[in-house]
Amino acid sequence: MHTRSPRAEKRDFDSRYFRNALSQFATGVTVITTRLADGQFLGLTASSFNSVSLEPPLVLWSLGNSANSMPVLTGNSHYVVNVLSAEQAWLAEQFASRKTNRFEGVEYTLSRTGHPILTGASAWFECHNRSRYPEGDHVIFVGEVEHCEFTAQAPLVYHGGQFIETSPK
Repeated sequence: MHTRSPRAEKRDFDSRYFRNALSQFATGVTVITTRLADGQFLGLTASSFNSVSLEPPLVLWSLGNSANSMPVLTGNSHYVVNVLSAEQAWLAEQFASRKTNRFEGVEYTLSRTGHPILTGASAWFECHNRSRYPEGDHVIFVGEVEHCEFTAQAPLVYHGGQFIETSPK
């Protein structure tokens, strides 16, 4: 079910101010990976990741409408959400770059369905591409988790436009 509230009031801020306000919310950092029809891999950095449901196990993340990878990720049946560990800031930067081969120098194994799982990730979720919801200038992807694993290590955290260090208690 998709419901909408009555129209929002006229806002008193611009996109830059909104982005700066959002940066005050600390997030984990993920890399979404998938395999293209020709066997090549695609990966991108995403900090918009959340759990949705335990039964069935669902997660969500979002991607900008103008992303070059939108057609692939909309059409693929599966992808992997790799939750980066504190030592993997370089991976977040590499998969956010405009490099043509973002997997250069990256160690990975393959999931049961043949999608890349980044070595050293603090957790990973192999997802069936269950549904997509266009909202604003992004598409919200909901994945049904088919397989997942995790290790107890510090996550990579992004806050205020930079990576910050955290330590478990």
